[in-house]
Amino acid sequence: MTIPIQQITLHHLRMELKNPFTTSFGTVANKDFYITEIVDGEGHQGFGESVAFTAPWYTEETFATTGHVMKDFLIPILLDNPIKHPDDVSELFTPIKRNNMAKAALEGAVWDLYAKREDITLARALGGTKTEIEAGIAIGMQPSIEQLLHKIEKSQETGYKRVKLKIKPGKDIDVLRTVRHHYPDLPIMVDANSAYSLEETSRLQELDAFELMMIEQPLAHDDIVDHAKLQAKINTPICLDESIHSLEDAKKAVELGSCHVINIKPGRVGGLTVAKQIHDYCIDNDIAVWCGGMLEAGVGRAQNIALSALKGFQFPGDNAGSANYWEKDIISPEVVAQQGVISVPTDPGIGHAIDSEAFVRFKVNEENFLRE
Repeated sequence: MTIPIQQITLHHLRMELKNPFTTSFGTVANKDFYITEIVDGEGHQGFGESVAFTAPWYTEETFATTGHVMKDFLIPILLDNPIKHPDDVSELFTPIKRNNMAKAALEGAVWDLYAKREDITLARALGGTKTEIEAGIAIGMQPSIEQLLHKIEKSQETGYKRVKLKIKPGKDIDVLRTVRHHYPDLPIMVDANSAYSLEETSRLQELDAFELMMIEQPLAHDDIVDHAKLQAKINTPICLDESIHSLEDAKKAVELGSCHVINIKPGRVGGLTVAKQIHDYCIDNDIAVWCGGMLEAGVGRAQNIALSALKGFQFPGDNAGSANYWEKDIISPEVVAQQGVISVPTDPGIGHAIDSEAFVRFKVNEENFLRE
């Protein structure tokens, strides 16, 4: 039986972060994004979320290009072709090269719609079996070490299971030395967002002293080969993020020995179907995986939680509670982490309703597309 898609709506929302989030490539204070809504002929609604930023500093995609690709290419494909299962979406989108965040925004809505039609949770639809997941927290670069230590202290008071710190040359060794002095046993990973080069291997070797869980994407965003050279010279496990856009990328990285860990973000790899494929491959090849975050609002956050319910996600992800990022989220109930643990929703689909009041408050505009 096909999924009878009747209407697709793109809702443009703009939300202000509680605190600006700073990495090696820039600072985000406000988030423009799309909530994708797909309605079938029986009145079921599925929701997805775009994750691209307004500037192309994480990948080449932006909020604007995501909208363009969805409106002019991907939505017509969805409205013109029958779909029996969400896995079909990835195949239908194959003729459109890259633009994975645009693809994921729509595919996520199809997955939510499918799960609701089947009256099952999104986690179960994906094959997840966990009833709760451990949550970590990502802390951006801070103006001072005192402010960083304060944020880490707050994260520990609320029970987060690990802390991810953003680093770059000049804000790495001394920062970590101070943090380790205050928190000798804290599970810490660091994220470089491609801030280093292979010529800085000796500097990266110094990180071994801090017994980190991993270092995420230390070298170029599109590199796999040099990461293999670096991994052979450092003890700290390398985690690849920006380098992995597909199952084939993951296979090449594993075969070359470029990493011991892969951060799986549905938006970066083109959706939940490919995310699950990468998860399955990594489990078969003894590569650890975890689910990263892109400063999502509630819909995207809920989908990350559902994905993290798969058995292979053993490291705590970037699935902090809604209140860590937003004064008010767009879902009800909001995502809540209690002592570093998030319960996987038990209601159908993403397991959260859209908070209509918040949705209207943050919405800039909407565009509707109907099946002819």
